[in-house]
Amino acid sequence: MDSVKPSAVTPHKNKLARTIAKVLHLRAAATAGIAPVDAGIQKVGIQIVKATSGSGDKIKVKDDRNSHDDEEHEERMAMEALLAKLFASISTVKSSYAQLQFSQSPYDVDGIQAADRMVVSELKNLSELKRCYLKKQFDPSPETALIIAEIQEQKSLLKTYEITVKKLESQARLKDSEVIFLREKIEEANKQNKLFEKKLNQSGQLLCALDNLHLSGLSPSHFITVLRHAIRSIRSFVRIMIEEMKSANWDFNAAAYAIQPEVVYWREEHKVFAFESFASREMFDGFCYPNFVFSKEQSLTTKQRERFFSRFMELKSLKPKDCLSKKPRSGFANFCRLKYLKLIHPKMEVSFFGDQSYRNLIQNNGEFPIFSSSSSSSSSTFLASFFEMAKRVWLLHCLAFSFEPQASIFQARRGCRFSEVYMGSIAEEVFPLPENDTSFSSQESDSHVAFTVIPGFRIGKTVIQSKVYLSQILQ
Repeated sequence: MDSVKPSAVTPHKNKLARTIAKVLHLRAAATAGIAPVDAGIQKVGIQIVKATSGSGDKIKVKDDRNSHDDEEHEERMAMEALLAKLFASISTVKSSYAQLQFSQSPYDVDGIQAADRMVVSELKNLSELKRCYLKKQFDPSPETALIIAEIQEQKSLLKTYEITVKKLESQARLKDSEVIFLREKIEEANKQNKLFEKKLNQSGQLLCALDNLHLSGLSPSHFITVLRHAIRSIRSFVRIMIEEMKSANWDFNAAAYAIQPEVVYWREEHKVFAFESFASREMFDGFCYPNFVFSKEQSLTTKQRERFFSRFMELKSLKPKDCLSKKPRSGFANFCRLKYLKLIHPKMEVSFFGDQSYRNLIQNNGEFPIFSSSSSSSSSTFLASFFEMAKRVWLLHCLAFSFEPQASIFQARRGCRFSEVYMGSIAEEVFPLPENDTSFSSQESDSHVAFTVIPGFRIGKTVIQSKVYLSQILQ
């Protein structure tokens, strides 16, 4: 059998219903000549006697009520009606004051005047109630007055709630407008950043702020600036490489899992980090050695540091094509040859360009395909992006060996716990979430490092965080 659920009744309606029922009960009791139940049977002098006889039980009722009890009852009802009027008037004052506050912002003359008149009226009414109490001039119909006062109180409470709701809605609209304004500011700032970045890339300059840099004034902030440009060039190259893969009908998912196997990605677009980690790993391999070549030297002399800094200052304002054409046997040229052969797999080159002609030029002839007149438009873009990336990593390497002691590189191990000191979540940085979306950021506290995308660096006591991808499930 289905259970019967009580209907939902608000507390104010319950209170009003109880008051009406109480008044009706008192009126009915007075009409029938019976004292109210809550007055107490013994208080009104009713005696119940149970007599037993052979034929059965008999009940005798003896009523010794007098007129004094009726007077007490009427006086109590009159006092209840007076108190009900008092509370109803106070509730009206409260609702009028709330209306007065609400009408001040935005400024509403009519609303303020109406609320002021209501407050003055209720204050006069309270004064009148005080006078009636002192002179004992009570309402001749207390039951009716009680119901009217209760209705007035409920109306005042309802009005107060309505004003509160309007005030909250107004505050919500104000917050929404602030959010829209801030979003517009963010979009404007992002457009400005992209415009500045485009101008910077087109000019081929690293940063004008580094033009007057001296070795004695070198600081970790300069290294961070160059590192950001290197990371940006890696992402640009990876984006072009992925476009070439899609044009060549590569299986994007299979390639991502081949680079970083057994990784659970929070979102589909996060698989791009696997390719960024691959490019970063190959480009930064050997970063801790001078010229990316193994050396037993633990520290550099002042002259060697000055030489690395001079290389940095010389190369930072030049385009890769100019650097390679002027000094085809320089350390930077050898670095470009080494990284191209490691990063661009022979199968990838055949898939992208149809053959291994570029690889043969670099490996056998020592030439660079960026200067080949036979290069297609897509291959020229791909190669130009690669050499730009190589230049910026090489600049970062030269700057790292200009410090005393030199900057060191580190990366997070697969499966280790996330550390806010040494790591940063690259997913939150590149793909920021909306305010109400916590699809993966809320679970990062229990996550482990799936792989390092960008390594971290130490310069003296300064730690530059590595950028890692976090995943909950690692096999």
